[in-house]
Amino acid sequence: MTSRLDQQGLSMRKFATAVADSSWRELNISTTGAVFTGGYKWEPQQQHHGAFHVKGQLSDDDHADGHNSYLRVKVAGYGWKNIKGVQKKSVTVDRVFFDNAALQTNYAETQLCRDRGSLRPDNCSDVRKFRR
Repeated sequence: MTSRLDQQGLSMRKFATAVADSSWRELNISTTGAVFTGGYKWEPQQQHHGAFHVKGQLSDDDHADGHNSYLRVKVAGYGWKNIKGVQKKSVTVDRVFFDNAALQTNYAETQLCRDRGSLRPDNCSDVRKFRR
């Protein structure tokens, strides 16, 4: 039988883990012609299904190339979602990504790409993988 004090200690550890999960972490990605500077965090289970939250600046890093950039994000069980940039500008990104069928999202991937049009393949950064 556990004492009331033991139960409170366990609850505090769960709370501390949830708070640590929901703190912002650095997320900086670059590829030829594009840069994303910002951060990510895991939302608490009670907010947006414990979403993967991305926030920062998506920037065109080569104004002379005439191409857009985009940030791709996906969570377990779903396809890529693209956040499109604008030529010669920076775009503010503040988006949450989650699995509607789950209480919390535990896995996500991101990738930054330069859209080079339909005749040439896009150039992209390596895929970054995140686990809660």
